[in-house]
Amino acid sequence: MVSRPASDEDVYLRNNVQIAAKILVVGHFAVGKTTFIGTMSEIPPLRTEETMTQAAAHIDDLRGVQGKTTTTVAMDFGRLTLSDRLVLYLFGTPGQQRFVQVWEDMTRGALGALVLVDPERLKESFDVIDLVEQYGLPYAISVNHFDGTPARSDDELREALDLLPETPVVTCDARDEKSSANALITLVRYLQDRAR
Repeated sequence: MVSRPASDEDVYLRNNVQIAAKILVVGHFAVGKTTFIGTMSEIPPLRTEETMTQAAAHIDDLRGVQGKTTTTVAMDFGRLTLSDRLVLYLFGTPGQQRFVQVWEDMTRGALGALVLVDPERLKESFDVIDLVEQYGLPYAISVNHFDGTPARSDDELREALDLLPETPVVTCDARDEKSSANALITLVRYLQDRAR
């Protein structure tokens, strides 16, 4: 399970950590990336959220999104210690098309990506999946189930997202540590299998 620091002041890496791995948490606008990283990070996460303004009202499509008042403008960052020797650094990308230029820098050194998708807004995931593939990152799909969204089978999701058979698909609730950890474990196992 997740190894948490002994106190809020214990935010530095332990001396015995030998491996640090960079994982991207990506997805379209308002899919839950900031929430996911906040749920999984053992340190207070770095967030670059700003209040949404009227100037962006014609750019940021809020259809299907309830109560969203802020948006990530650079990145989210969190850390998760998996063992005495291994630490994951979690980088969340902004979801809007106008921030795509940030992706190139963020993909450097990343081992892979966890792609969060909203089952009610699947078509918004295509641009994100295209970017992940363009940068050559292996990825797993994590369907972030929001309150009241109907469940869909993995086969339906695979077909709707046009995924390769080997692409892992898992369901999570970005607010829940256990299901979010399961999504990360699914990605890490997939990355390990590919490395073999």
